[in-house]
Amino acid sequence: MDDSQLTPARSFLGTVISAAIVLGACAAVGLVAHRNALYPRTDDAEVVANFIGMAPLVEGPVVELLVHDNDFVKKGQLLYRLDDRPYLYALQRALAAQAGLEGEIRNESRRIASQESGVSVAEAGFQNARANQDRAEAEMKAAQAAIAQANASLGERKVELAYADHNLHRIEPLLARQFVTPDDVDRARTLAGAKSEAVRRAESELALANARLTATVAQKAQAAALIAHSDAQIRQSSNAVLTIDPLIAERENRAAAVRRARYDYEQCSVYAPFDARVTNLTISEGQYVKTGQQLFTLIDARNWWVMANFRETQLDSVRPGQPADIYLMSKPGERLDGVVESIGYGVAPDPDVVGKFTPSGLPETQRTLNWVRLASRYPVRIRITAPPPDLLRVSQVAVVTMRPRPVH
Repeated sequence: MDDSQLTPARSFLGTVISAAIVLGACAAVGLVAHRNALYPRTDDAEVVANFIGMAPLVEGPVVELLVHDNDFVKKGQLLYRLDDRPYLYALQRALAAQAGLEGEIRNESRRIASQESGVSVAEAGFQNARANQDRAEAEMKAAQAAIAQANASLGERKVELAYADHNLHRIEPLLARQFVTPDDVDRARTLAGAKSEAVRRAESELALANARLTATVAQKAQAAALIAHSDAQIRQSSNAVLTIDPLIAERENRAAAVRRARYDYEQCSVYAPFDARVTNLTISEGQYVKTGQQLFTLIDARNWWVMANFRETQLDSVRPGQPADIYLMSKPGERLDGVVESIGYGVAPDPDVVGKFTPSGLPETQRTLNWVRLASRYPVRIRITAPPPDLLRVSQVAVVTMRPRPVH
């Protein structure tokens, strides 16, 4: 068979092969597009982790630095220590001031307790003085009545004495004329003596009644003085109770000062709050640091994520809880497992569309070219389920492919 006969056959075979290649390519593109629609993939992803800037809460020179840049530290490990002597002295002063206040409160409490005990005695004395005053008043009335009675009795006895003396003086001259007997004169003289004695007894009783009245008046005055003294003691004790109130109110201020001084003292030694990696260490021992001055950064090594930016047209195929395959550019042959935690709901507006304005605080993603309008990209947070130690670094480039959601 000559070449002229083979050419049409070869041309037909080439056409068939070309068509098969084109159809295969279209099928492959269709399968890839279908797979990407079901299980989106992106190489616009980075490894991220939480990190904090370590800044002292008190100021002073660094006397001990126990970490180096890029060290791995465990939770509770001592990172650095500042000179704590000034804060120790401040704590001791605060404790001494608190102890002094407590001593004042105890002394004042004992004094008040003593005064309150004295007040109890004073109140009893007050009641007793009241009773004595009432009794003195009753005795004064009785003494006044006794004086009146003694005056009346004295007057009566004086009348009887005057009568007896008059009778004696009347019958004595009759004895010489024998108009009366000696016995009559003796009886008259005896009666006059008896009446004179009765007058003296009445005068004594009157003097005694006056003395009793004087003593009763003195007792009443003494009772009134005791009442005034007891009342003064009661008022003084009430005022003493008020003097301790400012001391008790000051107690919380002193306690707060102690707590603050102890807090400052404890902040001189800084410990790792979690398992972390030290980075950006910019200090050395002996350096004087100020409050809020960032010394280094701790990258939280407990949890790692990948922030993967997916086009808005792919988000329908991404759901929280969906598994994902993660490949790092530094380890392209090693697959990491991840789980979608959340899907972003906002990115910074495109200044080419809405114009420039103040920062919005939203993530920024590149989505436009000068001649092509691209779909917006939204960040998807994917947690790495079993992060390998010493492999992950913040901002590592990653490739993420979604896997089928598990069927429950």
